[in-house]
Amino acid sequence: MLYFFRLIRYKNLLIIILTQYLMRWSIIKPILTAYNFELQFSELNFFFLVMATVLLTAAGYVINDYFDAKTDMVNRPDTVIVGRVLNRRWAILWHVIINIVGIGLGAYISFYIGIPSLTLVFIMVTGILWFYSTTYKRQFLIGNVIVALLTAMVPLMVLLFEIPLLNQKYGLLMEELRSDFTHIIVWVMAFSVFAFLLTMIREIIKDIEDYEGDSIYGRKTLPIVTGVLNSKIVIITFILTTIFSLLYINFTFLNDKITLVYFSIFLLIPLVLLLYKIIKASSKKDYHKASNLTKWIMLSGISYALVANYIINHTF
Repeated sequence: MLYFFRLIRYKNLLIIILTQYLMRWSIIKPILTAYNFELQFSELNFFFLVMATVLLTAAGYVINDYFDAKTDMVNRPDTVIVGRVLNRRWAILWHVIINIVGIGLGAYISFYIGIPSLTLVFIMVTGILWFYSTTYKRQFLIGNVIVALLTAMVPLMVLLFEIPLLNQKYGLLMEELRSDFTHIIVWVMAFSVFAFLLTMIREIIKDIEDYEGDSIYGRKTLPIVTGVLNSKIVIITFILTTIFSLLYINFTFLNDKITLVYFSIFLLIPLVLLLYKIIKASSKKDYHKASNLTKWIMLSGISYALVANYIINHTF
């Protein structure tokens, strides 16, 4: 059972759960409360949304490891589960079962909010993850961008199923007030953009870390096509973009001391440290440490939602 949890990357799944609940309880709910509005998506159905997201992601990890078994034997042999601990046929079976349950939950909540076509989102994600594992991740930059976009979708999924119900309930009233739900969208979008940038950074770091195995099996990752040095320059560009974006957001839109302190301690200083690590990195071990640091920075960025909750409650 422990190996199965490792296979589906349970730590990453817990981050997904945390992200979506923080978006709901720390961002969307307090803004609605300021308008004397209430969440329209029930807690049970929101749980189904979270589980659908988690299950599709877990299925993606299973199929990814299924097709990556050979390269992983070179890049990280100690982590290989499919083909060693778990039979390859069982891996495919689990992939199918998890996807069916995830799509089923997604279909249910899509029909519940009266937009059955949203079922296609879950079906498309399943297909994209399949083709990512079989094709896209072997191509230049396409795989990195797909993973980053799917990660950015995690907080956006909360909006996708809450906003239609809010418009049904409060749309006419918001028109009378000459207002809308832009505040909610902007806040959640900010977390999505942050998730995209950090994921791009981590994906390219992992590509450098996996250079040996990827080159043996003919993959066209950024480090293989452009070289490690140019890949480091791309990573540094993304890190600097993230740093300046955080500073811009703080001083232009928020401009409060709590955010500045939080950004400085938990985001800006770690990002500068990551920048230093990337510049100095020369071994697989160095890039692995940098990748882990990126994970912690992303977790810190998500946890800022708790600070945002305080700011929203004292601003609106």
